[in-house]
Amino acid sequence: MLGEGILKGMAETARNFAGSYVSKERLTTVEYPEQRIPTVENARVFPFLVYDGPDSQSGLRCVACQICEKECPPKCIFIDKSADKKPDYVGKPQFYPAKFDIDISVCMSCQICVEVCPFEAIKMDTQFELATDDRFGGLLLDREQLAKSNEYYHSIHPTEATEVDSRLAEEKAKAEAKATAAADAAAAKAAAASTPKPNPPAAGGD
Repeated sequence: MLGEGILKGMAETARNFAGSYVSKERLTTVEYPEQRIPTVENARVFPFLVYDGPDSQSGLRCVACQICEKECPPKCIFIDKSADKKPDYVGKPQFYPAKFDIDISVCMSCQICVEVCPFEAIKMDTQFELATDDRFGGLLLDREQLAKSNEYYHSIHPTEATEVDSRLAEEKAKAEAKATAAADAAAAKAAAASTPKPNPPAAGGD
């Protein structure tokens, strides 16, 4: 029927309008900012960088692969890759972002940077009170401002963070098992090479 979609939309609007006068949950006005509604777990605002361990810089999961920078639709991520490697929080040498900036005045909170990151290094924050009178420098967040601990990640997205930690631990265990197997195989090969071969018996004659 012509206009059926419009009628359905208007009916839904009318139902919500009437419900605001009778629904117990909707009758009370939240007096923000003195009162606040708890943030839901799947809320997302702007990205932040996750780090492990006590040091917010050496513990960054980001290795400056720049995939998020390339995939960002509004091009609000700016990364400079380091020329050297530094030990991460477990002592493994890694590249790191010498510069990692996000212009949140341009960011559209699409979460594509999170979806394409292969290292679980960038996630979406729930902090929305970021108003400032500096529309340029105040909304350009650098590496130090973006870095937040894995504990903070667990506090705002506990279900997702637990799944990520389990997956990373599984991948780490597989990598360690593979490295151990390779080391054992190399040791066995070296031992076999160092073992002297028995001399063939001399040919006897009548």
